[in-house]
Amino acid sequence: PQVAGMNAILYAAAAAGLVDANHVANVLAQVRRETGGYMSPIKETVMPSHRDKNPSDAEVIKRLDLAYAAGKLPWVKAPYWRDGWFGRGPIQVTTKANYERVGRAIGINLAYDPSLALVPEIGAKIAVIGMRDGLFTGKRLADYLFPDALGAAPSKNPRRIVNGKDGSDVEVAKFHRQFHKALVAAGWDVRLEAPLITTKPVVVTEPPHEARQTPTTKPVASQNQPEAKHKAPGIVALIAAASAAIYGGWHWITSLF
Repeated sequence: PQVAGMNAILYAAAAAGLVDANHVANVLAQVRRETGGYMSPIKETVMPSHRDKNPSDAEVIKRLDLAYAAGKLPWVKAPYWRDGWFGRGPIQVTTKANYERVGRAIGINLAYDPSLALVPEIGAKIAVIGMRDGLFTGKRLADYLFPDALGAAPSKNPRRIVNGKDGSDVEVAKFHRQFHKALVAAGWDVRLEAPLITTKPVVVTEPPHEARQTPTTKPVASQNQPEAKHKAPGIVALIAAASAAIYGGWHWITSLF
């Protein structure tokens, strides 16, 4: 899952015109933090210690209900998950309004089928476009001067692109520097072009009640775009380098290709 997740993010970044290695590194770093190193889309409540990375919707709702009843979610004014609008993705989308808004931004009807956010290629688009355009908190990648911003005070730290002041700024900055070093070494540059990426939509087995309606547009897993003239150069090297930033060595990843 780590390889598939990073692969999808790298291609999505190239397709979205994210040519600055610092911007790509920050997406990867934020996703690493948000997924606990899993690097692929997950459901809300899934923790690094969980073996089951894809619990049923009913199980996720049960966990959130228990946490809410125990007072562990003090920031939640009203349970948003009971109709199925809990978080999904490498950077999670929650609430029906946000599924609709993010779906419009990436050109995929997430409100019709919210589990599409769990498809690696679609989740990658959510992360990349969401951070590029400020869909999560209003803060965008372009709002920050890298790498200086990595050491900024919490109110001015790029971690705010994804989340509030959660004490993870230093950790995410460390991940960013590791990914950036790997990406530069592997040849990420402004000439990068992305190949066409296609994927099949997943089937929703437990859709939210409100989502059981005829969508205004059919859910698709990739945009109709002309295929690039050249594939992203050194994509295997990029994935290997990014993996090395997580696992501290090249031997683990090179055995997969």
